[in-house]
Amino acid sequence: MRGSVVAVLQREYGNGAEIFHRLSNDFASLDATFISQMTKPNFTQRTPRRKGYRGKARYLGIRQRDAAPRAAEKDSQVSSAISKNCAPPGLPHSPPMKLRRTLLPLALAITLGCSSLHANDATNEMAMAANNFLAALTPEQKEKVSFDVKNEERENWHYIPRARKGLPIKDMNPAQRLLAQALLASGLSNRGYEKAVSIMSLDEVLAAIEQGKGPVRDPENYYVSIFGTPGGTDPWGWRVEGHHLSLNYTAAGDEAPSMTPSFFGSNPGEVRTGPRTGIRVLAAEEDLGRSLVKSLDPEQLKEALIMEKTPKDILNVPGRNDTTAMGISQSKMKPEQQAILAKIIHEYLFRCRPDVAAEDWAKIEKAGFDKIAFAWAGGLERGEPHYYRVQGGHFVLEYDNTQNDANHVHSVWRDFDHDFGVDLLKAHYEAAHK
Repeated sequence: MRGSVVAVLQREYGNGAEIFHRLSNDFASLDATFISQMTKPNFTQRTPRRKGYRGKARYLGIRQRDAAPRAAEKDSQVSSAISKNCAPPGLPHSPPMKLRRTLLPLALAITLGCSSLHANDATNEMAMAANNFLAALTPEQKEKVSFDVKNEERENWHYIPRARKGLPIKDMNPAQRLLAQALLASGLSNRGYEKAVSIMSLDEVLAAIEQGKGPVRDPENYYVSIFGTPGGTDPWGWRVEGHHLSLNYTAAGDEAPSMTPSFFGSNPGEVRTGPRTGIRVLAAEEDLGRSLVKSLDPEQLKEALIMEKTPKDILNVPGRNDTTAMGISQSKMKPEQQAILAKIIHEYLFRCRPDVAAEDWAKIEKAGFDKIAFAWAGGLERGEPHYYRVQGGHFVLEYDNTQNDANHVHSVWRDFDHDFGVDLLKAHYEAAHK
């Protein structure tokens, strides 16, 4: 009986982790009491590889312009639904409680019992995408895109407009662009993919706003770099990077790949002129942070505020990773506030590939949600400069919106133990020299 039920659910929803995730979504946004359970010891949330996300191959530099409005609109709808505690448009409202009580435990049981999906599936699929991309390049292009895994360029990340090494999208033919897009998709969730290509498309919006007065804006000026030889047992990695986007992946052997540093930015934060007026690519990141800070009572808010002036940028910029947990501890929050904090963490981690993000979520859970702190600086109302940070023992999430009259967003996920796969490489080289 169990096998037949699992088969039906897997046909409909995919692997066990996804069953739980998507059934939960189908029941509308998770209520605060359920999410708060995710922050308690010994509750494991195995979240999701979304069905079919690997196959999304939109034409970089061209079709992402069409995707951007839909992506931002979807983000806005989800953020609105979260704030109203209701289902986003297109999703059904919660079914009868009896059905929920039947299906959610079943989905959870399948989630915890399924072992068919392994984190190293991610490494294999990324390697396949990288090798398919490399096979389509000319010798001259391969020389541009390829670096030794020990080359210092691998950790030379940034999100500002600047000269970069690697192969830019604008130097690829149509087939190569599609394969580059497949590589990008292999490291992201559906939501993360939509945000990434929408961020790229915003350079065209900036070009129209600045009228040549700023740096060169080009939605095709994003670079692909590959470090080492994809696949096999030796360490390797890849990066897609350009203005307001820096996605860094490192793999070694059968371990799940590192997916940090992971930076998403948006300028403008909200498009205020032209045909795309109203688009907010990183709406969820902003709205969830503000929802949490505005839910705090005066004493909690006093503890959460960490500085009088808002910093001009995130603090954990390239070359720095020395902030500490400050602000109000998760243990001092009410259950509904803990639920919002969990949603913030989920939003950042699950922009990246969900099956691996679930491993990172489990790592945070094991360390203890009560060790996490939320810090805020700046105004509480939309349109005012503001900054927030969520930090635990080994990770930090940062959000900053201060530049350009508080309409220029920077957000990052860093893992001090896992950035650029430092722990993976250490373990690999130690094993190799035994």
